[in-house]
Amino acid sequence: MNHETKPSGPDLTNGVSLADFSDGKLLGHVGEEDVLLVQAGNEVFAIEPACSHYHGPLAEGLVVDDTIRCPWHHACFSLRTGEASRPPALNALAVWEVARDRDRIVVQRKREVPKPSAPHRSAPIPEKFVIVGGGAAGFVAAETLRREGFAGAITMLSNDGAMPVDRPNLSKDYLAGNAPDDWLPLRPEEFYRDADIDLRLNTNVSAIDPRARSVTLGNGDKLPFDRLLLATGAEPVKLQIPGADQPHVHILRSVADSRAIIQAAGSAKRVLVIGASFIGLEVAASLRARKLEVHVVAPDERPMQRVLGPEMGDFVRALHEENGVNFHLKDTVERIDGQRATLKSGGVIEADLVVVGIGVKPRLALAEQAGLATDRGVSVNEYLETSAPGIFAAGDIARWPDPHSGQDIRVEHWVVAERQGQTAARNMLGRQQRFDAVPFFWSQHYDVPINYVGHAESFDDIAIDGSISGKDCLLKYRKAGRVLAVASIYRDLDNLRGELEMERSRG
Repeated sequence: MNHETKPSGPDLTNGVSLADFSDGKLLGHVGEEDVLLVQAGNEVFAIEPACSHYHGPLAEGLVVDDTIRCPWHHACFSLRTGEASRPPALNALAVWEVARDRDRIVVQRKREVPKPSAPHRSAPIPEKFVIVGGGAAGFVAAETLRREGFAGAITMLSNDGAMPVDRPNLSKDYLAGNAPDDWLPLRPEEFYRDADIDLRLNTNVSAIDPRARSVTLGNGDKLPFDRLLLATGAEPVKLQIPGADQPHVHILRSVADSRAIIQAAGSAKRVLVIGASFIGLEVAASLRARKLEVHVVAPDERPMQRVLGPEMGDFVRALHEENGVNFHLKDTVERIDGQRATLKSGGVIEADLVVVGIGVKPRLALAEQAGLATDRGVSVNEYLETSAPGIFAAGDIARWPDPHSGQDIRVEHWVVAERQGQTAARNMLGRQQRFDAVPFFWSQHYDVPINYVGHAESFDDIAIDGSISGKDCLLKYRKAGRVLAVASIYRDLDNLRGELEMERSRG
Protein backbone atom coordinates (compact mmCIF):
# COMPACT_ATOMS: atom_id res chain seq x y z
CA MET A 1 0.00 0.00 0.00
CA ASN A 2 0.96 3.59 -0.42
CA HIS A 3 2.32 4.74 2.96
CA GLU A 4 0.32 7.98 2.69
CA THR A 5 -2.98 6.13 2.23
CA LYS A 6 -5.00 4.98 5.19
CA PRO A 7 -6.74 1.59 5.04
CA SER A 8 -10.34 1.67 3.80
CA GLY A 9 -13.51 1.01 5.76
CA PRO A 10 -13.95 -1.04 8.93
CA ASP A 11 -11.38 -3.36 10.49
CA LEU A 12 -12.63 -6.71 9.28
CA THR A 13 -10.81 -8.62 12.01
CA ASN A 14 -13.36 -7.12 14.43
CA GLY A 15 -16.23 -8.43 12.35
CA VAL A 16 -18.98 -6.81 10.31
CA SER A 17 -22.62 -7.57 9.66
CA LEU A 18 -24.19 -8.57 6.36
CA ALA A 19 -26.48 -5.59 6.88
CA ASP A 20 -23.42 -3.36 6.33
CA PHE A 21 -22.97 -4.65 2.76
CA SER A 22 -23.96 -2.53 -0.23
CA ASP A 23 -24.93 -4.42 -3.38
CA GLY A 24 -23.39 -7.54 -1.87
CA LYS A 25 -19.99 -5.95 -1.25
CA LEU A 26 -18.11 -4.23 1.58
CA LEU A 27 -14.67 -2.61 1.43
CA GLY A 28 -12.67 -2.83 4.65
CA HIS A 29 -9.17 -3.70 5.79
CA VAL A 30 -7.06 -6.28 7.57
CA GLY A 31 -4.07 -4.59 9.15
CA GLU A 32 -2.73 -2.18 6.53
CA GLU A 33 -4.21 -4.06 3.57
CA ASP A 34 -7.52 -3.23 1.92
CA VAL A 35 -9.86 -6.21 1.56
CA LEU A 36 -13.12 -6.53 -0.37
CA LEU A 37 -15.87 -8.71 1.09
CA VAL A 38 -18.17 -10.18 -1.55
CA GLN A 39 -21.40 -12.05 -1.00
CA ALA A 40 -22.03 -14.66 -3.70
CA GLY A 41 -25.11 -16.74 -3.06
CA ASN A 42 -24.91 -18.08 0.47
CA GLU A 43 -21.15 -17.58 0.72
CA VAL A 44 -18.96 -14.61 1.62
CA PHE A 45 -15.46 -14.23 0.18
CA ALA A 46 -12.59 -11.86 0.97
CA ILE A 47 -10.36 -10.75 -1.91
CA GLU A 48 -7.88 -8.05 -2.85
CA PRO A 49 -10.00 -5.12 -4.11
CA ALA A 50 -7.98 -3.84 -7.10
CA CYS A 51 -7.76 -5.66 -10.45
CA SER A 52 -4.23 -6.83 -11.19
CA HIS A 53 -4.45 -5.43 -14.73
CA TYR A 54 -4.84 -1.63 -14.31
CA HIS A 55 -6.08 -1.61 -10.68
CA GLY A 56 -9.75 -1.27 -11.57
CA PRO A 57 -12.05 -1.13 -8.51
CA LEU A 58 -13.61 -4.57 -8.09
CA ALA A 59 -16.11 -3.10 -5.60
CA GLU A 60 -17.78 -1.62 -8.70
CA GLY A 61 -17.58 -4.89 -10.62
CA LEU A 62 -20.04 -7.69 -11.35
CA VAL A 63 -20.33 -10.91 -9.35
CA VAL A 64 -21.12 -13.94 -11.50
CA ASP A 65 -21.44 -17.23 -9.59
CA ASP A 66 -18.19 -17.48 -7.61
CA THR A 67 -16.25 -14.98 -9.76
CA ILE A 68 -15.95 -11.20 -9.93
CA ARG A 69 -15.41 -9.16 -13.10
CA CYS A 70 -13.50 -5.90 -13.30
CA PRO A 71 -15.60 -2.92 -14.46
CA TRP A 72 -12.81 -1.35 -16.50
CA HIS A 73 -11.52 -4.01 -18.88
CA HIS A 74 -13.57 -7.11 -17.99
CA ALA A 75 -10.89 -9.26 -16.38
CA CYS A 76 -12.34 -12.05 -14.25
CA PHE A 77 -11.15 -13.51 -10.94
CA SER A 78 -12.09 -16.54 -8.88
CA LEU A 79 -13.43 -15.41 -5.51
CA ARG A 80 -12.30 -18.74 -4.02
CA THR A 81 -8.67 -18.73 -5.13
CA GLY A 82 -8.02 -15.22 -6.48
CA GLU A 83 -6.87 -16.74 -9.76
CA ALA A 84 -7.09 -14.50 -12.83
CA SER A 85 -9.40 -16.76 -14.79
CA ARG A 86 -9.42 -14.71 -17.98
CA PRO A 87 -7.46 -11.82 -19.49
CA PRO A 88 -6.57 -9.03 -19.64
CA ALA A 89 -5.51 -9.68 -16.02
CA LEU A 90 -2.63 -12.15 -15.70
CA ASN A 91 -1.76 -12.08 -12.00
CA ALA A 92 -3.82 -13.67 -9.24
CA LEU A 93 -5.21 -11.63 -6.33
CA ALA A 94 -4.74 -12.36 -2.65
CA VAL A 95 -7.65 -13.94 -0.77
CA TRP A 96 -8.32 -14.17 2.97
CA GLU A 97 -10.04 -16.76 5.13
CA VAL A 98 -13.53 -15.82 6.25
CA ALA A 99 -15.26 -16.99 9.45
CA ARG A 100 -19.01 -16.62 9.69
CA ASP A 101 -21.42 -16.81 12.61
CA ARG A 102 -24.87 -16.34 11.11
CA ASP A 103 -24.81 -12.76 9.77
CA ARG A 104 -21.52 -11.84 11.45
CA ILE A 105 -18.45 -11.92 9.19
CA VAL A 106 -14.87 -11.95 10.50
CA VAL A 107 -11.84 -11.96 8.21
CA GLN A 108 -8.79 -13.80 9.48
CA ARG A 109 -5.46 -14.61 7.92
CA LYS A 110 -4.44 -14.40 4.30
CA ARG A 111 -4.42 -17.70 2.48
CA GLU A 112 -1.26 -19.11 1.00
CA VAL A 113 -1.14 -19.03 -2.77
CA PRO A 114 -1.87 -22.58 -3.97
CA LYS A 115 0.69 -24.21 -6.21
CA PRO A 116 -0.52 -25.11 -9.72
CA SER A 117 -1.69 -28.69 -9.83
CA ALA A 118 -0.73 -31.00 -12.66
CA PRO A 119 -3.56 -31.33 -15.17
CA HIS A 120 -5.57 -34.50 -15.52
CA ARG A 121 -4.22 -36.36 -18.51
CA SER A 122 -6.51 -38.72 -20.36
CA ALA A 123 -4.00 -39.11 -23.19
CA PRO A 124 -0.24 -38.65 -23.64
CA ILE A 125 0.75 -34.99 -24.00
CA PRO A 126 3.10 -34.12 -26.89
CA GLU A 127 6.46 -32.71 -25.91
CA LYS A 128 7.31 -29.99 -28.44
CA PHE A 129 5.10 -26.91 -28.76
CA VAL A 130 5.98 -24.02 -31.08
CA ILE A 131 4.28 -20.61 -31.03
CA VAL A 132 4.79 -18.33 -34.04
CA GLY A 133 4.19 -14.75 -32.91
CA GLY A 134 5.17 -12.55 -29.98
CA GLY A 135 1.93 -10.63 -29.44
CA ALA A 136 -0.99 -11.00 -27.07
CA ALA A 137 -2.22 -14.40 -28.26
CA GLY A 138 1.22 -16.00 -28.41
CA PHE A 139 2.29 -14.72 -25.01
CA VAL A 140 -0.87 -15.76 -23.16
CA ALA A 141 -0.74 -19.17 -24.83
CA ALA A 142 2.82 -19.74 -23.59
CA GLU A 143 1.97 -18.62 -20.07
CA THR A 144 -1.21 -20.71 -20.00
CA LEU A 145 0.65 -23.83 -21.06
CA ARG A 146 2.94 -23.50 -18.06
CA ARG A 147 0.09 -22.52 -15.74
CA GLU A 148 -1.80 -25.64 -16.82
CA GLY A 149 1.17 -27.81 -15.91
CA PHE A 150 2.66 -28.51 -19.33
CA ALA A 151 6.29 -29.55 -18.78
CA GLY A 152 7.40 -30.02 -22.38
CA ALA A 153 9.38 -27.67 -24.62
CA ILE A 154 7.84 -24.30 -25.54
CA THR A 155 9.53 -22.27 -28.27
CA MET A 156 8.14 -18.82 -29.00
CA LEU A 157 9.26 -17.22 -32.26
CA SER A 158 8.85 -13.44 -32.62
CA ASN A 159 10.03 -11.23 -35.45
CA ASP A 160 9.93 -8.25 -33.06
CA GLY A 161 12.96 -7.01 -31.21
CA ALA A 162 11.05 -6.44 -27.97
CA MET A 163 9.62 -8.90 -25.50
CA PRO A 164 5.81 -9.23 -25.56
CA VAL A 165 4.38 -5.89 -24.44
CA ASP A 166 1.11 -4.27 -23.42
CA ARG A 167 0.42 -3.03 -26.95
CA PRO A 168 -2.67 -0.88 -26.16
CA ASN A 169 -0.39 1.33 -24.07
CA LEU A 170 1.70 2.21 -27.14
CA SER A 171 -0.97 4.58 -28.43
CA LYS A 172 -2.30 5.64 -25.04
CA ASP A 173 -0.39 6.49 -21.83
CA TYR A 174 3.06 5.52 -23.09
CA LEU A 175 2.80 7.68 -26.20
CA ALA A 176 1.34 10.52 -24.13
CA GLY A 177 4.34 10.39 -21.79
CA ASN A 178 2.35 9.19 -18.77
CA ALA A 179 3.75 5.64 -18.55
CA PRO A 180 7.37 4.58 -18.01
CA ASP A 181 9.17 1.97 -20.09
CA ASP A 182 8.87 -0.68 -17.39
CA TRP A 183 5.07 -0.63 -17.74
CA LEU A 184 5.30 -2.10 -21.23
CA PRO A 185 6.56 -5.71 -20.90
CA LEU A 186 3.81 -8.19 -20.06
CA ARG A 187 6.41 -10.12 -18.08
CA PRO A 188 10.04 -9.34 -17.21
CA GLU A 189 12.88 -11.11 -18.96
CA GLU A 190 13.46 -13.52 -16.08
CA PHE A 191 9.91 -14.86 -16.41
CA TYR A 192 10.81 -16.62 -19.65
CA ARG A 193 13.95 -18.07 -18.11
CA ASP A 194 12.21 -19.24 -14.95
CA ALA A 195 9.27 -20.69 -16.92
CA ASP A 196 11.65 -22.37 -19.37
CA ILE A 197 10.06 -20.66 -22.37
CA ASP A 198 12.51 -20.36 -25.26
CA LEU A 199 11.65 -16.84 -26.48
CA ARG A 200 13.51 -16.03 -29.68
CA LEU A 201 13.29 -12.37 -30.70
CA ASN A 202 14.18 -10.96 -34.13
CA THR A 203 13.40 -14.39 -35.55
CA ASN A 204 11.62 -14.77 -38.87
CA VAL A 205 9.72 -17.86 -39.95
CA SER A 206 9.85 -18.58 -43.67
CA ALA A 207 7.68 -21.69 -43.90
CA ILE A 208 5.50 -24.18 -42.04
CA ASP A 209 5.26 -27.82 -43.14
CA PRO A 210 2.12 -29.41 -41.66
CA ARG A 211 3.04 -32.91 -42.87
CA ALA A 212 6.65 -32.92 -41.71
CA ARG A 213 5.57 -31.10 -38.52
CA SER A 214 8.34 -28.56 -38.80
CA VAL A 215 8.90 -24.82 -39.00
CA THR A 216 11.61 -23.36 -41.22
CA LEU A 217 13.31 -20.28 -39.81
CA GLY A 218 14.59 -17.37 -41.81
CA ASN A 219 18.16 -18.65 -41.52
CA GLY A 220 17.16 -22.05 -42.92
CA ASP A 221 17.10 -23.95 -39.62
CA LYS A 222 14.22 -26.36 -39.12
CA LEU A 223 12.35 -26.66 -35.84
CA PRO A 224 10.14 -29.72 -35.24
CA PHE A 225 6.81 -29.45 -33.44
CA ASP A 226 4.06 -31.68 -32.08
CA ARG A 227 1.61 -28.81 -31.74
CA LEU A 228 1.83 -25.37 -33.36
CA LEU A 229 0.07 -22.09 -32.61
CA LEU A 230 0.01 -19.56 -35.42
CA ALA A 231 -0.36 -16.10 -33.87
CA THR A 232 1.29 -13.82 -36.41
CA GLY A 233 -1.13 -10.94 -35.78
CA ALA A 234 -1.73 -8.08 -38.17
CA GLU A 235 0.37 -5.42 -39.84
CA PRO A 236 -0.50 -1.81 -40.63
CA VAL A 237 -1.87 -1.05 -44.07
CA LYS A 238 0.74 1.00 -45.91
CA LEU A 239 -0.08 4.40 -47.34
CA GLN A 240 0.20 4.15 -51.13
CA ILE A 241 0.85 7.77 -52.13
CA PRO A 242 3.94 9.68 -53.28
CA GLY A 243 6.09 10.69 -50.33
CA ALA A 244 4.75 8.06 -47.93
CA ASP A 245 8.23 6.56 -47.55
CA GLN A 246 9.83 9.68 -46.06
CA PRO A 247 11.50 9.36 -42.63
CA HIS A 248 9.05 11.69 -40.87
CA VAL A 249 6.09 9.47 -41.90
CA HIS A 250 5.40 6.84 -39.23
CA ILE A 251 3.12 3.91 -38.48
CA LEU A 252 2.35 2.58 -34.99
CA ARG A 253 2.37 -1.13 -34.20
CA SER A 254 5.50 -1.96 -32.22
CA VAL A 255 7.49 -0.57 -29.30
CA ALA A 256 10.07 0.66 -31.79
CA ASP A 257 7.33 2.50 -33.72
CA SER A 258 6.02 4.20 -30.57
CA ARG A 259 9.52 5.24 -29.46
CA ALA A 260 10.27 6.62 -32.92
CA ILE A 261 7.13 8.78 -32.79
CA ILE A 262 8.01 9.97 -29.28
CA GLN A 263 11.49 10.92 -30.42
CA ALA A 264 10.15 12.77 -33.45
CA ALA A 265 7.53 14.53 -31.29
CA GLY A 266 10.34 16.01 -29.22
CA SER A 267 11.24 18.44 -32.00
CA ALA A 268 7.97 18.55 -33.94
CA LYS A 269 5.42 21.34 -33.79
CA ARG A 270 2.61 20.18 -36.06
CA VAL A 271 1.39 16.59 -36.54
CA LEU A 272 -0.69 15.15 -39.35
CA VAL A 273 -2.61 12.00 -38.43
CA ILE A 274 -3.94 10.18 -41.49
CA GLY A 275 -6.99 8.14 -40.52
CA ALA A 276 -9.70 8.65 -37.88
CA SER A 277 -9.66 5.09 -36.58
CA PHE A 278 -9.40 4.19 -32.91
CA ILE A 279 -5.62 4.09 -33.04
CA GLY A 280 -5.45 7.28 -35.12
CA LEU A 281 -7.51 9.24 -32.61
CA GLU A 282 -5.71 7.76 -29.63
CA VAL A 283 -2.48 8.95 -31.23
CA ALA A 284 -4.07 12.38 -31.74
CA ALA A 285 -5.06 12.57 -28.05
CA SER A 286 -1.63 11.41 -26.88
CA LEU A 287 0.22 13.93 -29.02
CA ARG A 288 -2.10 16.71 -27.86
CA ALA A 289 -0.97 15.76 -24.35
CA ARG A 290 2.54 16.59 -25.59
CA LYS A 291 1.26 20.05 -26.66
CA LEU A 292 1.66 19.45 -30.38
CA GLU A 293 -0.71 20.92 -32.95
CA VAL A 294 -2.66 18.00 -34.42
CA HIS A 295 -4.55 17.70 -37.72
CA VAL A 296 -6.56 14.59 -38.62
CA VAL A 297 -7.43 13.79 -42.24
CA ALA A 298 -9.89 10.99 -43.05
CA PRO A 299 -12.44 10.14 -45.76
CA ASP A 300 -15.14 9.45 -43.16
CA GLU A 301 -18.09 11.75 -42.57
CA ARG A 302 -17.63 11.18 -38.84
CA PRO A 303 -14.88 9.47 -36.85
CA MET A 304 -15.64 5.86 -35.86
CA GLN A 305 -19.13 6.05 -37.35
CA ARG A 306 -18.98 2.59 -38.92
CA VAL A 307 -18.40 0.93 -35.53
CA LEU A 308 -20.05 3.30 -33.05
CA GLY A 309 -22.74 5.04 -35.11
CA PRO A 310 -23.36 8.71 -35.97
CA GLU A 311 -24.27 10.00 -32.49
CA MET A 312 -21.13 8.60 -30.89
CA GLY A 313 -19.10 9.71 -33.91
CA ASP A 314 -20.27 13.29 -33.46
CA PHE A 315 -19.42 13.12 -29.76
CA VAL A 316 -15.91 11.78 -30.41
CA ARG A 317 -15.26 14.54 -32.95
CA ALA A 318 -16.52 17.24 -30.55
CA LEU A 319 -14.43 15.79 -27.71
CA HIS A 320 -11.25 15.96 -29.78
CA GLU A 321 -12.05 19.42 -31.07
CA GLU A 322 -12.55 20.62 -27.49
CA ASN A 323 -9.01 19.40 -26.87
CA GLY A 324 -7.58 21.24 -29.85
CA VAL A 325 -7.61 18.64 -32.65
CA ASN A 326 -8.30 19.95 -36.16
CA PHE A 327 -10.36 17.65 -38.40
CA HIS A 328 -10.32 17.50 -42.20
CA LEU A 329 -13.04 14.91 -42.89
CA LYS A 330 -14.41 13.62 -46.20
CA ASP A 331 -10.92 14.24 -47.54
CA THR A 332 -7.70 12.31 -48.22
CA VAL A 333 -4.00 13.02 -48.55
CA GLU A 334 -2.86 12.67 -52.17
CA ARG A 335 0.88 13.26 -51.76
CA ILE A 336 3.49 14.38 -49.27
CA ASP A 337 6.25 16.63 -50.55
CA GLY A 338 8.68 17.08 -47.69
CA GLN A 339 6.59 18.58 -44.90
CA ARG A 340 3.85 19.65 -47.30
CA ALA A 341 0.81 17.33 -47.47
CA THR A 342 -1.59 18.04 -50.33
CA LEU A 343 -5.23 17.02 -49.85
CA LYS A 344 -7.66 15.81 -52.51
CA SER A 345 -9.76 18.90 -51.77
CA GLY A 346 -6.82 21.07 -52.75
CA GLY A 347 -5.93 22.05 -49.19
CA VAL A 348 -2.40 21.87 -47.87
CA ILE A 349 -1.18 20.94 -44.38
CA GLU A 350 2.39 21.65 -43.34
CA ALA A 351 3.48 18.98 -40.84
CA ASP A 352 6.89 17.95 -39.53
CA LEU A 353 5.50 14.63 -38.19
CA VAL A 354 3.02 12.32 -39.94
CA VAL A 355 1.39 9.25 -38.34
CA VAL A 356 -0.57 6.87 -40.56
CA GLY A 357 -3.42 4.86 -39.05
CA ILE A 358 -5.56 3.59 -41.91
CA GLY A 359 -6.15 0.07 -40.65
CA VAL A 360 -4.35 -3.25 -40.42
CA LYS A 361 -4.45 -6.51 -42.36
CA PRO A 362 -3.85 -10.04 -41.03
CA ARG A 363 -0.48 -11.63 -41.70
CA LEU A 364 -1.61 -14.67 -43.69
CA ALA A 365 1.44 -15.50 -45.83
CA LEU A 366 2.62 -18.40 -43.65
CA ALA A 367 -0.85 -19.91 -43.41
CA GLU A 368 -1.44 -19.63 -47.14
CA GLN A 369 1.98 -21.09 -47.96
CA ALA A 370 1.24 -24.02 -45.64
CA GLY A 371 -2.05 -24.72 -47.40
CA LEU A 372 -4.25 -23.87 -44.42
CA ALA A 373 -7.84 -22.90 -45.15
CA THR A 374 -8.23 -19.11 -45.20
CA ASP A 375 -11.13 -16.71 -45.63
CA ARG A 376 -10.02 -13.13 -44.99
CA GLY A 377 -8.18 -14.72 -42.07
CA VAL A 378 -7.13 -18.18 -40.99
CA SER A 379 -10.25 -20.34 -40.71
CA VAL A 380 -10.52 -22.19 -37.40
CA ASN A 381 -13.19 -24.30 -35.74
CA GLU A 382 -14.75 -23.65 -32.34
CA TYR A 383 -11.60 -25.05 -30.71
CA LEU A 384 -9.38 -22.63 -32.69
CA GLU A 385 -7.86 -25.51 -34.67
CA THR A 386 -7.07 -24.87 -38.33
CA SER A 387 -7.73 -27.19 -41.26
CA ALA A 388 -4.44 -28.93 -40.41
CA PRO A 389 -4.76 -31.14 -37.29
CA GLY A 390 -2.49 -30.04 -34.46
CA ILE A 391 -2.06 -26.52 -35.86
CA PHE A 392 -4.06 -23.80 -34.11
CA ALA A 393 -4.51 -20.09 -34.82
CA ALA A 394 -5.39 -17.23 -32.48
CA GLY A 395 -5.50 -13.45 -32.39
CA ASP A 396 -5.88 -10.99 -35.25
CA ILE A 397 -5.50 -13.68 -37.94
CA ALA A 398 -8.15 -16.12 -36.68
CA ARG A 399 -11.67 -16.26 -38.17
CA TRP A 400 -13.83 -18.33 -35.86
CA PRO A 401 -17.50 -19.38 -35.61
CA ASP A 402 -19.09 -16.87 -33.23
CA PRO A 403 -22.08 -18.48 -31.48
CA HIS A 404 -23.74 -15.14 -30.69
CA SER A 405 -23.88 -13.60 -34.15
CA GLY A 406 -24.09 -16.98 -35.88
CA GLN A 407 -21.34 -15.90 -38.27
CA ASP A 408 -17.65 -16.57 -38.77
CA ILE A 409 -15.90 -13.44 -37.56
CA ARG A 410 -12.38 -12.06 -37.22
CA VAL A 411 -11.73 -9.39 -34.58
CA GLU A 412 -8.64 -7.22 -34.11
CA HIS A 413 -8.95 -6.65 -30.35
CA TRP A 414 -6.24 -7.08 -27.73
CA VAL A 415 -8.41 -8.83 -25.12
CA VAL A 416 -9.87 -11.19 -27.74
CA ALA A 417 -6.35 -12.18 -28.77
CA GLU A 418 -5.36 -12.85 -25.17
CA ARG A 419 -8.44 -14.95 -24.49
CA GLN A 420 -7.95 -16.91 -27.70
CA GLY A 421 -4.35 -17.59 -26.71
CA GLN A 422 -5.61 -19.00 -23.41
CA THR A 423 -8.18 -21.24 -25.07
CA ALA A 424 -5.82 -22.36 -27.83
CA ALA A 425 -3.21 -23.40 -25.26
CA ARG A 426 -5.73 -25.58 -23.43
CA ASN A 427 -6.82 -27.18 -26.68
CA MET A 428 -3.21 -27.85 -27.64
CA LEU A 429 -3.23 -29.92 -24.46
CA GLY A 430 -6.30 -31.81 -25.67
CA ARG A 431 -8.94 -30.07 -23.54
CA GLN A 432 -11.55 -29.52 -26.29
CA GLN A 433 -12.62 -26.16 -24.84
CA ARG A 434 -14.86 -24.11 -27.13
CA PHE A 435 -13.96 -20.47 -27.67
CA ASP A 436 -17.20 -18.63 -27.02
CA ALA A 437 -16.07 -15.42 -25.29
CA VAL A 438 -17.92 -12.23 -26.19
CA PRO A 439 -15.49 -9.83 -27.94
CA PHE A 440 -14.49 -6.82 -25.84
CA PHE A 441 -12.34 -3.74 -26.38
CA TRP A 442 -11.81 -0.35 -24.81
CA SER A 443 -10.58 2.95 -26.18
CA GLN A 444 -9.38 5.98 -24.23
CA HIS A 445 -9.76 9.58 -25.41
CA TYR A 446 -8.47 12.13 -22.89
CA ASP A 447 -10.50 11.41 -19.74
CA VAL A 448 -13.23 9.50 -21.58
CA PRO A 449 -13.16 5.68 -21.77
CA ILE A 450 -15.33 3.89 -24.30
CA ASN A 451 -16.08 0.21 -23.59
CA TYR A 452 -17.54 -2.04 -26.27
CA VAL A 453 -18.73 -5.65 -26.05
CA GLY A 454 -20.10 -7.85 -28.79
CA HIS A 455 -19.61 -7.61 -32.52
CA ALA A 456 -21.91 -5.76 -34.91
CA GLU A 457 -20.57 -5.63 -38.46
CA SER A 458 -23.80 -3.82 -39.31
CA PHE A 459 -26.87 -2.70 -37.38
CA ASP A 460 -30.41 -1.49 -38.04
CA ASP A 461 -30.74 0.87 -35.11
CA ILE A 462 -29.08 2.07 -31.92
CA ALA A 463 -30.95 2.32 -28.62
CA ILE A 464 -29.38 5.09 -26.53
CA ASP A 465 -29.89 5.20 -22.77
CA GLY A 466 -28.56 8.29 -21.01
CA SER A 467 -26.60 11.19 -22.45
CA ILE A 468 -23.68 10.76 -24.84
CA SER A 469 -22.70 14.43 -24.57
CA GLY A 470 -23.03 14.13 -20.77
CA LYS A 471 -20.55 11.22 -20.83
CA ASP A 472 -23.05 8.90 -19.16
CA CYS A 473 -24.59 6.50 -21.65
CA LEU A 474 -25.23 2.96 -22.78
CA LEU A 475 -25.77 2.20 -26.48
CA LYS A 476 -27.27 -1.04 -27.79
CA TYR A 477 -26.58 -1.92 -31.42
CA ARG A 478 -29.44 -4.02 -32.81
CA LYS A 479 -30.16 -5.93 -35.98
CA ALA A 480 -33.59 -7.47 -36.59
CA GLY A 481 -34.43 -6.58 -33.00
CA ARG A 482 -31.46 -8.49 -31.55
CA VAL A 483 -28.71 -6.79 -29.53
CA LEU A 484 -25.37 -7.60 -31.18
CA ALA A 485 -23.15 -5.15 -29.30
CA VAL A 486 -23.16 -2.67 -26.43
CA ALA A 487 -21.02 0.46 -26.02
CA SER A 488 -20.83 2.68 -22.95
CA ILE A 489 -19.23 5.70 -21.38
CA TYR A 490 -18.99 5.51 -17.57
CA ARG A 491 -21.66 2.81 -17.44
CA ASP A 492 -19.19 0.09 -16.57
CA LEU A 493 -21.53 -2.15 -14.60
CA ASP A 494 -24.19 -1.96 -17.31
CA ASN A 495 -21.53 -2.87 -19.87
CA LEU A 496 -20.58 -5.94 -17.83
CA ARG A 497 -24.23 -6.91 -17.57
CA GLY A 498 -24.59 -6.55 -21.34
CA GLU A 499 -21.65 -8.91 -21.79
CA LEU A 500 -23.22 -11.44 -19.42
CA GLU A 501 -26.55 -11.28 -21.26
CA MET A 502 -24.79 -12.05 -24.52
CA GLU A 503 -22.96 -14.98 -22.96
CA ARG A 504 -26.18 -16.44 -21.60
CA SER A 505 -28.08 -15.98 -24.85
CA ARG A 506 -25.65 -18.10 -26.80
CA GLY A 507 -26.41 -21.50 -28.13
